Amino acid sequence: MEYNSQVKNRIKRVEGQLRGILRMMEQGEDCKDVISQLSAAKTALDRSIGLVVSLNLVECVRDSQHSGENTDELVKEAVNLLVKSR
Repeated sequence: MEYNSQVKNRIKRVEGQLRGILRMMEQGEDCKDVISQLSAAKTALDRSIGLVVSLNLVECVRDSQHSGENTDELVKEAVNLLVKSR
């Protein structure tokens, strides 16, 4: 799978969030604020996982349909990846 700029930019944003969280910790920021930012980073990662799985699923289904293969296993695998990521 080729990862497009949309996916890479999401990960770069999460990287920036994590650096900001480390800075907050080093500066002794309030626990509630740190937890809030950690939660936001976790949500961003979860959404990135969903995007990668869905883009990959679309690509694999197209390829399988083009070659006349059954796509049921691909869908099951995608669902399993999403469940595993939770």
